[in-house]
Amino acid sequence: MDFAFSPEEEAFRAQVAAFLEKEVPREYRDKRLTFFDMSAQSDWIQVHRAMAEKLGEKGWLSMHWPEEYGGHGVSPFYRLILREELSRYHSPGYDSIGCGIVAPALLLKGSEEQKKQHLPGIASGKTIWCETLSEPNHGSDLAAIEVFAKEEADCFVVNGQKIWTTNGHFADWNALIVRTDREASPNYRGLTFFLVDMKTPGITVNPVINMAGHHEFNEVFFEDIRIPKENIVGGLNKGFYVVMSLLDYERTTDTVYAIAATYLKDLEEYARENNLLNPFMENQFARFKAECEVARLLHYRCTWIQSQGMVPNHESAMSKMFSFELHQRISDFGMEVAGPYSQLTEESALAPMFGRIPSCYLRSFAYSLEQGTSEIDRDVIAQRGLGLPRLR
Repeated sequence: MDFAFSPEEEAFRAQVAAFLEKEVPREYRDKRLTFFDMSAQSDWIQVHRAMAEKLGEKGWLSMHWPEEYGGHGVSPFYRLILREELSRYHSPGYDSIGCGIVAPALLLKGSEEQKKQHLPGIASGKTIWCETLSEPNHGSDLAAIEVFAKEEADCFVVNGQKIWTTNGHFADWNALIVRTDREASPNYRGLTFFLVDMKTPGITVNPVINMAGHHEFNEVFFEDIRIPKENIVGGLNKGFYVVMSLLDYERTTDTVYAIAATYLKDLEEYARENNLLNPFMENQFARFKAECEVARLLHYRCTWIQSQGMVPNHESAMSKMFSFELHQRISDFGMEVAGPYSQLTEESALAPMFGRIPSCYLRSFAYSLEQGTSEIDRDVIAQRGLGLPRLR
């Protein structure tokens, strides 16, 4: 594996940086917002959509796709470079679900008609996606989900509730996994994956405000919604296989190592400016910088595997788990760096870093839960990476 960037890739990075230098709203850069706390901004949805369309106009959201679907057939390292620069410039605009999850799933499992219908909207940045996987009683045990779709002549009728739906309050389309066979054994063979227009009658979206005060998540209710059969991806009762491939991409869609490294740099600047550094603190910063480098290389490894036409499995679980847990530790460390001031939110004129320290800390509790829990990641690493036996 050679992680050195080519001259063409370095030129692309410079091009992206110059674009973001001009286009990213100054407030977002001044506040040094991260991907995980941008939703606290009152104008986030509008800015996110506007930036997504600008990135789409550049062709950057899909350039690593095959040429027959509107891409340029370049290495997925171009996508990684774009995400790194977006993190560095504190920019919204990348639909992690549409670009990072749904598009790969469609390219792997979708029909030609589905690709032609949905990929252009994702590539242009004009269509925003959400996914409805988890339910109130079923998160990690995805095979046990209960939301049911009843087959009728030309469609399936869905009733039930999903939860933790990121961006569901403004998404245009939804990637939905539901049960279509209650008698299937084992139970994962009774699941089907659908593409759902969020304007479909019978869909209700209610906000879930996290403890940092952000509105990212939602609960979604389906009441007799009708989904055409042509919206099934991967075949009837084969949705579990679609989701398993989807999760391998979901765990590598966000460059969390870059987000964590940017936040760590901001913390170090704050500590230096306020004479807070001491030998212990310097040692902590050095250790976290080294761990950010480990996280970066783990992510690069997954991207390299994708560049070879393969899908990372336990490798993506390693990358996601290490990066997200590292960001948790850095967020906790931020509270230590700022001491009592770490509890001040942006409403206070005395709050360090525009009140981002408590915001990042409170938001970080979800890092070991989202995109598959750390416990599930460890299971994947143990069983598929190390060949260890199942314990349950």
